[in-house]
Amino acid sequence: MSKLSSRKVVSILQILQEHDKPLGSALIALKLQKFGIDMSERTVRHYLQQMDHDGLTNNFAKRGRMITPKGVNELGSAFVFEEVGLVAAKIDTLTYQMDFSMQKSVGSIILNLTTFHKQYLYSAFKQIKSVFQAKLGMGRYMTIGYPGTAIGNIKIDADKVAVGTVCSVTINGILLKKGIYTTSRFGGLLEISKGEPLRFIEIINYDGTTIDPLEIFIKGGMTSLKNVILTGNGKIGAGFREFPSIALNKVEKIKKRLDEIGLGGILMIGRPGQPLLDIPVSKGRTGMIVAGGLNPIAAVEETGISTENTAMKLFFDFNKMVPYTEIKV
Repeated sequence: MSKLSSRKVVSILQILQEHDKPLGSALIALKLQKFGIDMSERTVRHYLQQMDHDGLTNNFAKRGRMITPKGVNELGSAFVFEEVGLVAAKIDTLTYQMDFSMQKSVGSIILNLTTFHKQYLYSAFKQIKSVFQAKLGMGRYMTIGYPGTAIGNIKIDADKVAVGTVCSVTINGILLKKGIYTTSRFGGLLEISKGEPLRFIEIINYDGTTIDPLEIFIKGGMTSLKNVILTGNGKIGAGFREFPSIALNKVEKIKKRLDEIGLGGILMIGRPGQPLLDIPVSKGRTGMIVAGGLNPIAAVEETGISTENTAMKLFFDFNKMVPYTEIKV
């Protein structure tokens, strides 16, 4: 099954299997609520498109979808259930493995890796730079791998260019080194209005997907980074975290330090036990919103340049990262 194997996909397949006629995305979204999944009709459509591609569903246009024999087989496969929660588990694993020292600015950070055809490097970098300038990504550091070279242990094809951006899970690792355990709840589309975060309009829980939510939003054409940069209004990728409220003052100081060393990505910190942008927060905990590390790549996709993205791809020496302002292409 594809990388989108998840509790949501399994639930959609279960719903389709229960019916002998095509179902539309609106009805599927309604029925998903009984599985405890709050998903918009638009997000359901994006899942269905991927499931069509994987041969799990048949598309009957306006009539809706039906499950295929392959979908039935996948539904009964133990592999599907073993994959549920992979992103949440991966976040925790990488968080504990990180060895970055904030005081010395040395050690490994977590890197997202993106590749695209080398002919688009100049145009792509122009968009990447604009996102960093607008402070809508993770800090100000990145790395570029040219055709035939490598980033870490990842070799780059002769006709490709690779771009490494800092993954927002790096913040989790930095906080853990300070004794602050962070719970990563979901990735979402954050609406920006007049340059300020307004609300989340799409949410995918990390414990219910096997692919980073921002990868889904990027490929679904759901972001509008360019509009945010030009007008102050639009949609960006962001993650929602929680941490113990007793550590609030410490987190605020860490945020300031991260901004200074070029790893800033914390967009908002809430108040103890209070909702943040209408997202409920557990008692004794405080909400925090971080920018998506793949936001610069979202802007590239918005220009029509096709990319291949993998969030949380590898550990990478921070000293080998370069400020975007110093990169010439």
